Amino acid sequence: MYACLSENTVQQGDYTLTAIRPDDIFLIKEWRNAQIDILRQQQVLTDDDQRRYFETVIFPTFGAAQPAQILFSFLYQDKCIGYGGLVHISWADRNAEISFLLETQRNNDIALFQREWAIYLDMLQQIAFGQLGFEKIYTYAYDIRPHLVETLEQKGFVQEARLKRHVFIQGKATDVLIHGVFNKNYI
Repeated sequence: MYACLSENTVQQGDYTLTAIRPDDIFLIKEWRNAQIDILRQQQVLTDDDQRRYFETVIFPTFGAAQPAQILFSFLYQDKCIGYGGLVHISWADRNAEISFLLETQRNNDIALFQREWAIYLDMLQQIAFGQLGFEKIYTYAYDIRPHLVETLEQKGFVQEARLKRHVFIQGKATDVLIHGVFNKNYI
């Protein structure tokens, strides 16, 4: 459990966002490997890679007052269906990048993805703005999923930048979109 949070679990209907659980890390590895094209991941992860990362980078930060990232398991009816959190946290500037990955089948169902992405954003804002008092949270996303952007904009996120031809996805130069939302917009 993260010491920096007053509540490590947020609920909305059948959905729960809770501090990343050790039992979920190998599911996450499978989803990351299956969806590598939408992530800033350069190579396929092994079980050893995943175990080592969580044991040496993530779990030791649970007691930190200001961890560099705060990761959550995203559950539906108590089953892990995704994960994400606040990454690249700047405690001095009170902002963080949003990280999110949904189970591969759910990610491929656009209507389901949009619904669960919207729920996740609501829950994450409760943590970022309600608990941590951050000023801003933002996304860094490849311009290959218009449905992701549509949901962001419906939730009050505003496009702040377009990095032209910034990354190569399957050999094609692709833009990166940065969207942000400020605490003052949080209700």
